[in-house]
Amino acid sequence: MKQRKIPMRMCVGCREMKPKKELCRVVRNKEGEVSLDPVGKAPGRGAYVCRSAQCLQKARKTRALERALETAISAEVFDQLEKGLETT
Repeated sequence: MKQRKIPMRMCVGCREMKPKKELCRVVRNKEGEVSLDPVGKAPGRGAYVCRSAQCLQKARKTRALERALETAISAEVFDQLEKGLETT
């Protein structure tokens, strides 16, 4: 039996490579709206962040999420992402 390869992604906050299933995907769609993608299949440009508020804060401080998604992100959107991370 061949072992299946686990897809790895980098968290934009802590810059650590982790299995895709352990991370949350944040996506920017064609309209430029930024939202949490719980399934990981939403169309658009995606970036991954750990399921911790610390990593999201670090990504916010260093503007890593904004660079990864190539768009400006408002404070309200960051607050929504933080609430969304707490529920997942």
